[in-house]
Amino acid sequence: MRQRAHGGNLAWAAALAGCPPAAILDFSASISPLGPPNSAIAAIQSQIGNLRHYPDPNYSELRFALSHFHQLPSEWILPGNGSAELLTLVGRELAQLAATVVMTPAFGDYYRTLAAYNAQLLEFPVDLGFEGDLSLIVDKAENLKDIGLLLNNPHNPTGKLCLRESILPYLEQFALVVVDEAFMDFLPPDEEQSLIALVQEYDNLVVLRSLTKFYSLPGLRLGYAIAHPDRLSRWQLWRDPWPVNTLAAAAAIAAIQDKEFQEQTWLWLPSARTQLLQGLAAIPGLKPKNSAANFLLIESKQSILQLQQQLLKDHQILIRDCLSFKELGDRFFRVAVRTQVDNQRLLTALHSVISAE
Repeated sequence: MRQRAHGGNLAWAAALAGCPPAAILDFSASISPLGPPNSAIAAIQSQIGNLRHYPDPNYSELRFALSHFHQLPSEWILPGNGSAELLTLVGRELAQLAATVVMTPAFGDYYRTLAAYNAQLLEFPVDLGFEGDLSLIVDKAENLKDIGLLLNNPHNPTGKLCLRESILPYLEQFALVVVDEAFMDFLPPDEEQSLIALVQEYDNLVVLRSLTKFYSLPGLRLGYAIAHPDRLSRWQLWRDPWPVNTLAAAAAIAAIQDKEFQEQTWLWLPSARTQLLQGLAAIPGLKPKNSAANFLLIESKQSILQLQQQLLKDHQILIRDCLSFKELGDRFFRVAVRTQVDNQRLLTALHSVISAE
C-alpha cells in the first residue's frame, strides 16, 4: 500500500508498523487533539433519527448559524463537503482566467484542482523564512487583471501568517483572489488576519474555511465558502444537490456555537506549540520553523523517509513527509501540535532514532 500525499493515512502507517491503526500516534494530520467537542457529538446523536430523510438542500439552519457566527447574510455562505469539494469548484472558476498564481511550496490539492480543469499555473516560490511578505507576487507578475491568486493563510506548510494588510493590494489587482483559511481559526480573534469581513466589499474575493481541523471532525467532511451570492449560486449549479450530510450539518452548528471549546483551544495551542518547537530545536540535526498554526515544519539533515519508517516501526509514531511539496523534498517533515504527553513521546522517539544513526 502506497503512502498518500495527505497526512493521516493510518491504514498505510499501521501496515508498515505491524500494528492496528488505533495504535498509531498520528502527528501527520494537523488535527486538534482536543476534539471533537462534546457538543458536536451530542448533536450527531440527536440527528440519528433523521437519517431516513434527505438533508435540506439549502442547508438553511447551517447557513443561518454560520451567518450569525461571521455576522454576514446567509446568502454569502456556501457549505461544502470539506474544503476539498470547494477547492474543486474554485478550480473550475480559476480555469476561466488566463492563469492562476500560486505561492510555493503549496498545498497539494491546489495542483489537483487546477489540473482537473487544465488551468494555467504560475508558481512563485517564497523563501521558507518569509514573514508574511507577499510583495514578490506583484513584483514578478504582470497583466494581473485576467489572473487569479490562490493562497492560504496561515501558509501551509510553513505555518507563516500573512497580515491582512499585506493581502489587501491584491484585491485591487487580481481578477479573482481565493484565500484558503483552513487554519485561521486556531488564532484567537485578537490575532487572526481573516479577510471574511471584506468579502462584501470585493466581489472578486473568495474565502474558504474548514471545520474539520479546529474541531477535530475530518471524518465528517465539512467546510464552507464565503463569497458573492452570484458566484455561490453558480457553484450550486455545478455540484451535487446534497454535498453535506445531516450529521455533519448538525455537528457544525453545535461546534461553532461552542465558545468554551474555542477558548480552550486558544489557551492550549501557544504553550503546546512552544514546548514542541523548543524540544525539536534541541535535537541535533533538526531545525523547526516558527508557526502561527497547529503544525510545525522541520528541516532535517537526514532522510525523512528513513526517519519516518523508523519512527513507525520502533515507536508507532507517524510524521508527515513533505515529498508532496516538490520544493522541500526528503529533508523536511511536518508534525501536528498535540498534547504535552504526546509531544514528549515524539521528542523522546526522535532523540532515540536520530542518536542511533
